Amino acid sequence: VGTAAELRAAMLARAGDSDAVVMAAAVADFRPVTAAVHKIKKSGTAPPPLPLATSPDVLIELVAARRGGQVIVGFAAETGDDTGDVLQHGRAKLSRKGCDLLVVNDVADGRAFGTPDNEAVLLGADGSVTSVPRGGKAALAAAVWSGVVDRLGSRAD
Repeated sequence: VGTAAELRAAMLARAGDSDAVVMAAAVADFRPVTAAVHKIKKSGTAPPPLPLATSPDVLIELVAARRGGQVIVGFAAETGDDTGDVLQHGRAKLSRKGCDLLVVNDVADGRAFGTPDNEAVLLGADGSVTSVPRGGKAALAAAVWSGVVDRLGSRAD
């Protein structure tokens, strides 16, 4: 897939057949309203305005369409600001999105993207909080899958 709209269509078409959905894709919050047909060249003046539209919220749509027993995991690339810290933003996002587990990454100072390691906090809709210390991304993936397996197991009872 190459766009948020294509990701949305692909995920909605396939998610219903899955016991777990892990939405690790970093979808942009906004997209250009129109794509330029040709390169936008410098003209010596200010750049042209770039109108933006909100991208579809694939995670919210997946949660709304979930089938019974399905576990849905979201990811949140966050930074702290004057309205709250990374975990406060993560908790608010978990509440808004309605997923079972939210993997919260502090992306300030290039800490998550383009690096061989990562750290995160896994927030559960059940109130659980699991800190995954800085280490290889395989260790973080294992922690996420452990959270998925725990939730799948509890729903099978």
